[in-house]
Formats: sequence, C-alpha cells, structure tokens
Amino acid sequence: MQSDPSETELRLLKVLWPEGRLSAREIHDAAAVDTGWSFSTTRKTLERMEAKGLIAAEPLHGIKTFVPLRSKLDVVGGLVTRFARNVLDLDGPLPAAAFTGSRLLDEGEAEELEQLLRDLSEGEGDA
Repeated sequence: MQSDPSETELRLLKVLWPEGRLSAREIHDAAAVDTGWSFSTTRKTLERMEAKGLIAAEPLHGIKTFVPLRSKLDVVGGLVTRFARNVLDLDGPLPAAAFTGSRLLDEGEAEELEQLLRDLSEGEGDA
C-alpha cells in the first residue's frame, strides 16, 4: 500500500506536479507564500517525502532536484476514494461534477479522475 501525503506534503506536490522537476530552493520559493516555512522546514519535508516514496531526488547538472514518483491523479484518486468511503460513507465514486471549479484539476483531468475512481470502485468489489 502506498503512503498518502500529509497536508503539508501535498502542498509541495502541488508545486512539483506541473513542473515535473525542481530543486529544493525552487520548491521552497514557489510554496513559501502558501506555507510561510523556513527553507530548512521545506528541506526536512522533502526528505520525509523521499523516505515515503512520494518523490525521488535526482542530480541534474550538479544540483539535487526532486521529481514526483506518484502522479497527481493517482494521489488525488486515492485521497478522494478514502474520503468518499470513510467520511461520506459512499460505496461508489464521486462524479466528476464534484471537481468543478478545482484549481488543481482541469476538465480533462477531472474526467480522467472520475474514470480512475470508477475503476478503483469496481476493483474493490472484486476483493
């Protein structure tokens, strides 16, 4: 079972997903307005995320960069599925309309997520 990101780790993933690869400084600078963290807090969070398998550190031109190991839809799909089941007591997936207005997902991604959630819901029935 893959580990879900914490709320703070999710903030950094939201910065990393659109870019695909960033240095710790770039991640910190992009997230600083939202988090208010010191650079050392960002670095420590990145280390924790690497240990959890959410990101990988890869050198690029002598600079340590970070890349996401789990896609946005994979992470969001898992979080939404657990929320729907554990909080809302739903047996089936949430419809794509639930994601209307999301700043994280565009319309195409919302539709992909809806299909992923359907697939996950059907797969649970097989277990």
